[in-house]
Amino acid sequence: MTNTTFIPRRSVLTATALLVCAAPMLTAGSPATAQTDRPAAAHAPAKPLIIAHRAGTGDYPENTLLAIERSLAAGADGQWLSVQATKDGVPVLYRPTDLSALTDGSGAVAETPLSGLASLNAGYAFKDADGAHPYREHPVRIPTLAAALDAVPEGRQIYLDLKQAPASHVVDAVVRVLDEKNAWDRVRLYSTDAEVTGLLAKTERAQVAESRDATRQRLTEVALEHACKSAPPAGSWAGFELKRQMTLREKFTLGTGDSPVTAQLWTPESVACFRSASHGRTPIVMFAVNTKADLRTATRLGATAVLVDSPRLLLRPR
Repeated sequence: MTNTTFIPRRSVLTATALLVCAAPMLTAGSPATAQTDRPAAAHAPAKPLIIAHRAGTGDYPENTLLAIERSLAAGADGQWLSVQATKDGVPVLYRPTDLSALTDGSGAVAETPLSGLASLNAGYAFKDADGAHPYREHPVRIPTLAAALDAVPEGRQIYLDLKQAPASHVVDAVVRVLDEKNAWDRVRLYSTDAEVTGLLAKTERAQVAESRDATRQRLTEVALEHACKSAPPAGSWAGFELKRQMTLREKFTLGTGDSPVTAQLWTPESVACFRSASHGRTPIVMFAVNTKADLRTATRLGATAVLVDSPRLLLRPR
């Protein structure tokens, strides 16, 4: 008997097997996902919604109003936006732990008042295809969540990825803005932090993804054990990478053996498991879909939506 463990590069995924070696608006129909007029299209799977990851991090400075505007113009069906809250409790679009990662400032967003972000250049670290920094002379700013909601037209998807600890600080700030904007029906909420997910799930109107830990565990059970032990709770949705770099670790009596693998945990079997308790309606969002080939795979699997880094390239006509 061997113990087999998958270890993702950024998180830990563990499973044991015998001798294993190896909501509203969540439907297609916008221009980027429309079917063709050919008769054969009636038998083709519906194309997933194209969601601009961090508003299109591969094309423009991420999580900025500029990126939102340009990705929508490129044909994206919606936006995936990273959210943190300032020291004075204003939710803004920013992802890394420290402001120095992307801007000409420094420090944590949670330790900086909104006024301290006003002059920072959110495009300071952005490089174009030639390695130049075009936004150092043409700065773009860190937007508030309220401004971002105003920038996305009705009928387009909005996913908010809450990126901050302590969880209550960012959750309270986001809830307040969604209440003020009456925007609960427009947004879906996600976090890799189970505490954030748990707090959001207590809000009746929140459309929250189940915890990443739960999604990972279920995907692993289907992949390694071919067992569907549970499905996401009613009203939730699920998101995980279409493919993920992992390490397969086998534990033996006298040691371990590691093998790097590219794991595709979304399969017809796992998709069926996730939707088994909802009559096929549980929304599934597949992350890191950045090639035409991966988009075809996600389409065949029946993804509801996919996250893409460069809508400009993926949606560009051949």
